[in-house]
Amino acid sequence: MYAVIATGGKQYRVEEGQRVIVERLGDPGTDVELTTIMLVDGDDVLATPETLAGSAVTARILADAKGPKIRASNYKNKSNQRRRWGHRQHLAEIQITGIKRG
Repeated sequence: MYAVIATGGKQYRVEEGQRVIVERLGDPGTDVELTTIMLVDGDDVLATPETLAGSAVTARILADAKGPKIRASNYKNKSNQRRRWGHRQHLAEIQITGIKRG
């Protein structure tokens, strides 16, 4: 059995026991319940809100992490305008602890 979950504006295909790196959800050691978009159990595919009622995907946050450093800059010709900035996304490593069918 596997499920497709949504978190952080992205979708992930997960199975029980799998480790996934997603955008930060909370403190390490806490359990979270993730939004289920689709659940596949053998030949049964549950994808509508009515059939997914009561289904749940639970996960435990294992650790915090950071993504790669992204650097960018602006430059405007003839006006001496220069600007540099960077960004590093906060991530979390989670382990799927259970997939419950509703």
